[in-house]
Amino acid sequence: MTAQSAAPSPAEHHSTPVDGVDVLGALSPSRAGDFMTCPLLYRYRTIDKLPEEPSPDAVRGTLVHKVLEDLFDLPAAERTPDQARDLLNPAWDALLEAEPEIAEMFGPPAGDDAEGSGPDLGAWLTSCREVLDRYFDLEDPRRLEPAERELYVETVLESKLLLRGFVDRIDVAPNGMIRVVDYKTGRSPGPLFEAKALFQMKFYALVIWRTRGVIPSMLQLIYLGNAEMLRYEPDEADLLATERKVVAIWEAIRRAELTGDWRPRRSRLCDWCSHQAICPEFGGTPPPLPIFQVPPPAADPAGDLDTDEGIAAQP
Repeated sequence: MTAQSAAPSPAEHHSTPVDGVDVLGALSPSRAGDFMTCPLLYRYRTIDKLPEEPSPDAVRGTLVHKVLEDLFDLPAAERTPDQARDLLNPAWDALLEAEPEIAEMFGPPAGDDAEGSGPDLGAWLTSCREVLDRYFDLEDPRRLEPAERELYVETVLESKLLLRGFVDRIDVAPNGMIRVVDYKTGRSPGPLFEAKALFQMKFYALVIWRTRGVIPSMLQLIYLGNAEMLRYEPDEADLLATERKVVAIWEAIRRAELTGDWRPRRSRLCDWCSHQAICPEFGGTPPPLPIFQVPPPAADPAGDLDTDEGIAAQP
């Protein structure tokens, strides 16, 4: 064991009861995706909890998700493109009030001599409207009545690993068939990245199956960047394989905690990473591992959950 690994990890020495089970750790699809993308990225986000600068793409995802959630609060007949556009500015104002630092990532208005390298806010908001318009090319929300929206789901596996996350939308047909829907504001992935995109959806399907006893009949990814849908019909073998994969990811995380070996993995996704300055792949040095206090792994349902646009979501 190296000097950096001497500090006990949360998984080694602490557990948290969930429904009477002493949970030893928790994973969401985004954190599992982080580890598969780059173990060092997982460490920086989950253990070091290093801050990351917001990006226009990530904030666009947050804003568009909020508008689509608010859209379904309206009566069915009022769920129109014009209403979605009208919801955009109030949602943006609310986001700025909650996180005023977001405004700093935008540059000065066109024609302004002030310094700044970020995108123009007006043009960026226009891009958000364009993304919303594409949604209506794919679905007619006037004909939909989702059973659940922005639903927090969790289940504990036999390995005492807690799986958790937020599902954008769940549709339930009159015959009980379940469709799991996720919105992405980026473009649909190429064939090499489809499996990675579907892993998140199979993760959700596994949690729903374990909690409701029903395998979702359809997993649907809505890509608003280029107005495409990715649909998949899972079966029991799919979800059992996903469970084995999730457990294997968690075991690899435990090994990294015990050895202190959070090895970076260089890829195209490094272009979007906020931590290149402290990454060995780019000549940087990681900070010392923090000394863990008592961080219950399942105490904060939103602390490590999914965002629409992150490192793992980039093309």
